[in-house]
Amino acid sequence: MSEKIIDRRKVLLAAGLVAGGVLLDGGVAHGLARDSARRAGTPDEAWAKLREGNRRWAADASVHPHQDLARRAEVAQKQQPYAVVVSCIDSRVAPEIVFDLGVGDILTVRSAAQTIDPLVAGAIEYGPAELDTPLIVVLGHQRCGAVTAAADALKHGTKLPGHLQRIVDDLRPAYEQAHGDVDKMIRINTTNVVAELRSDKLLAPRIAARKLKVVGGYYSLDTGKVTRLA
Repeated sequence: MSEKIIDRRKVLLAAGLVAGGVLLDGGVAHGLARDSARRAGTPDEAWAKLREGNRRWAADASVHPHQDLARRAEVAQKQQPYAVVVSCIDSRVAPEIVFDLGVGDILTVRSAAQTIDPLVAGAIEYGPAELDTPLIVVLGHQRCGAVTAAADALKHGTKLPGHLQRIVDDLRPAYEQAHGDVDKMIRINTTNVVAELRSDKLLAPRIAARKLKVVGGYYSLDTGKVTRLA
């Protein structure tokens, strides 16, 4: 009988701890959700939100905000993303995860090594031009496969099949500036794309009016951290 009482107490205690944990976690997540519901109105506020989320991700403390039924209903009729993240297609660099965000927080535009053609440029322009999104982040990353393949092709004078050669051609300037060093090439390509977007005819006036910033970042696959390049 005493063993049953002890076991029952353990169950009740465990249940209480679990319930308390749920309430605590829910409180933290709810607080962050309320805070993130206030859309970042300036480029600096938007960058600060991204940095905060990335710090959580890197520290294994992600809270996964805005990933529930309530958020889905909230943004069903209207979206107000506060950043456009231009990132690589690499499966290890999903922006919503890297920055610990959820539905409706950011627009993501992904291409191999963040290369830009007219269609990609149009997708990037959409956020600032149509939704008043105040920030564009160009996110390069460690050990980028597209950059590595392009560097190898340029080094050996070979051509990649299909449309892959377009990626090689776009990365040639970065390859030449980096003298073939892949990691330098990744960083240089990122800053080159930033420069290209800053001179974009549709974006430049918004940048001049301080309604928009274009920044470059580098994501470490090893640490999960994003560092600013430009």
